[in-house]
Amino acid sequence: MPEAIAHLSSVAGSPLLDSAGERLGRVEDVIVRLDQAHDLPPVVGLKARIGGREMFVPINRVEQLGPDAVRTSTTKLNLGQFERRPSEILLRQDVLDRRLINVTTARLVTAREVELVCEGGVWRVAGIDPSLGPRLWRLLPRRFRGHDSEHQQFVAWSDIEPFLAHVPTSRLKLAARRLRRLHPAQIADLVEAASHEEGEEILEAVGEDKEFEADVFEELDDEHQVEFLRERSDREAADVLARMAPDDAADLLLELDQERRLPILNLMPAAKQRKIRSLLGYNPSTAGGLMNPDFVSVPSDATVGQALARIRASDLGPQQISIVCVVDRQGKLVGALSLAELLRAREDQKLESLTEASLPAVAVEADLPDVARVMADYNLIAMPVLDADGKPVGIVSVDDVLELLLPEEWRWRAGAARG
Repeated sequence: MPEAIAHLSSVAGSPLLDSAGERLGRVEDVIVRLDQAHDLPPVVGLKARIGGREMFVPINRVEQLGPDAVRTSTTKLNLGQFERRPSEILLRQDVLDRRLINVTTARLVTAREVELVCEGGVWRVAGIDPSLGPRLWRLLPRRFRGHDSEHQQFVAWSDIEPFLAHVPTSRLKLAARRLRRLHPAQIADLVEAASHEEGEEILEAVGEDKEFEADVFEELDDEHQVEFLRERSDREAADVLARMAPDDAADLLLELDQERRLPILNLMPAAKQRKIRSLLGYNPSTAGGLMNPDFVSVPSDATVGQALARIRASDLGPQQISIVCVVDRQGKLVGALSLAELLRAREDQKLESLTEASLPAVAVEADLPDVARVMADYNLIAMPVLDADGKPVGIVSVDDVLELLLPEEWRWRAGAARG
């Protein structure tokens, strides 16, 4: 159990008294140090205004922290002028009434109150209250507040990641390791719900892992994709698109200003350029425009064991390896087998013996309703797309179809990330 609880709104702005009860000045803020070794940041001191100057009061000189006043442990203080140090944040200035990320619920929340606890003689930040109640209490004169120690809503600091770009200490950044707990779609929700500056800070944090950053970009809506690429150089934009799935990269390239499309495309690796150029030749609402050109293809005379080995060696996503295209010596589709069918078959069984009742396929020119109808009729996650010669040139996944079929208003997910 904590030895004591204090609230930031009761501490900041309260009188600073010496041990004899004489007024020294006024507490302006509470200083904590972000400590990755501990979930709860320790309070290192107070910023106080004494005699018209901003002074630093070490926490080990504080005997009582609120609720009506802060009392020091001595009548004689040798204080230095306040100067922010690396890894320090001011709770009132940097956190109170600002938005933070709840990494457990993947929502933005606003810190209406900050709770401090003293455990083992050390004051630490316990968490925040995002409800409007504490803000209403702060509108009352201090003597009428009667602050509750109970919160209707309370978010532990261990579940919180604060935005820190506004803090004038260059070492402070969003913790990318904590954001990695979230799915790329959840992070995209946060970016869409945040301000532009907050969104940039989130993307900068996840950008430490370039593949993960590309996954997040794939989940952003068109408007936000363009917004965050607009301020990047052509080289930086090309690096992001090069790591995205070819179909998503092609769609995003078409959303960019026309004069940037070719320069960005030319900066991508040659193999990725070829895939994107081929996709750009199809109508976006046909199977050719929807498909991903990356898929697993295996000769019909191969065994089930060989097909599974090729899947294991692939770095493609789950949907892309959910089916295997079985082709003859001319590269034409013989049939398509699901991963489940392969796992149930004997490893020495030839693929050609399994393709009699294989999955259906569609031509590149098949329109969206036809693609959706086939996938619904056969309960498919993915299916092959064939060119005019009957050769597989890609696969179309159910998520690509749903993205175009969903009403525009259903795609707006940002509200789910707002507190």
